[in-house]
Amino acid sequence: MKALVIGNGAREHALAWKLAQSPRIDSLYIAPGNAGTAEVAQNLAISSSDIPTLIEKACALEIGLAVIGPEAPLAAGISDRFQAAGIPVFGPSQKAAQIESSKVFARDLMQKNGIPCARGRAFTDYEKAREYLLVHPLPVVIKADGLAAGKGVIMAATMQEAQEALKSMMVDRAFGTAGDRVIIEECLCGKEVSLLAFTDGKTVVPMAPACDYKRLFDNDEGPNTGGMGSYSPPGFFDDKMISHVVTTIIQPVVKAMSDEGTPYCGVLYTGLIMTDKGPMVLEFNARFGDPETQAILPRLKTDLAEIMLAAVEGRLDQIKIEWRQDPCVGVVMASGGYPGKHKTGLPIKISDKLDKDINIFYAGAKRTDDGQLLTDGGRVLTVTATGRTIKEAREKVYNNLPYVSFEGCHFRRDIAEREVY
Repeated sequence: MKALVIGNGAREHALAWKLAQSPRIDSLYIAPGNAGTAEVAQNLAISSSDIPTLIEKACALEIGLAVIGPEAPLAAGISDRFQAAGIPVFGPSQKAAQIESSKVFARDLMQKNGIPCARGRAFTDYEKAREYLLVHPLPVVIKADGLAAGKGVIMAATMQEAQEALKSMMVDRAFGTAGDRVIIEECLCGKEVSLLAFTDGKTVVPMAPACDYKRLFDNDEGPNTGGMGSYSPPGFFDDKMISHVVTTIIQPVVKAMSDEGTPYCGVLYTGLIMTDKGPMVLEFNARFGDPETQAILPRLKTDLAEIMLAAVEGRLDQIKIEWRQDPCVGVVMASGGYPGKHKTGLPIKISDKLDKDINIFYAGAKRTDDGQLLTDGGRVLTVTATGRTIKEAREKVYNNLPYVSFEGCHFRRDIAEREVY
């Protein structure tokens, strides 16, 4: 079988790396890919937003499975277009992907079906939103309704911060049309955890849980980013809690979407916060998380291609999915200045001293015609390691980071620090 992965981040590198291990796949392509994906698949110079060209190429190659990585193509209806062309695709339809592309859609779905989430209201009028905000208790969370590259959620500790965030979204258009509607809601307190699940629209099979770090600096300080690291599994989120979340949150959501004529097939990412009232939903994503995927997939024992095909064909209940016991820790290395302005085209140096069992998943990285590896974005790469314990995996990652370098490199030093069990 020939397979095609859509996207160019570290998440897509991890997906391609795992799919390349499948005996079912003899030819693997990725569009557009990056310097790392070129080592496990054939890169195709086609943007993930160029849906017509992607379909034309997939038909010409006789692709047997297309895997959609990023959220933007899903929101644009790429899965529907692939299906219409007769190409099996792992990823939800445009309507189903609204669970991520519209936070208002997700909120309405949760409220209608009794899914635990924060109290709040949605607004399309800036003045009405501002009036509501002025009497809202602090801290407060302000969310842009649409896609904002993981940066459209702002937690404000002061009223000045809250008003600036609201104005930035609705007046200054910091996130474009994503800020046409906003949600203002209570700030929930507790530990956060990501629980991803495979689903074919009926059956739900959870993955190994993970925790990610969204702030730029240690101790969760600094601006929000797409993610600075992750680890799996968190010690505070056991099998009993996984089962509870699947039963009370994920399965009811999947059933509700099916009942409403928008069956969900693919990966459903549930961002949770562990409150004193139990787990509550912070967000849903319509695809694999980044950087969680880089910490989850190294722990997967079962053939990923088999799982995806079973989901696409509606027989996920016939697949047994197994996970390795060894935890995994991943640390993102970012360009200096990220998530603001940053330099690109800087040489990336990988020392021969790097341990052989360390995985590097590239994102903002490219290779020149003469083979030189250069930075090409904000989040440049994710370094991951597994170990018998979180402590061992964490030490292995940080011991190897000095062997990966580029000018202005920045990374957090506290990934999984409080999970050394």
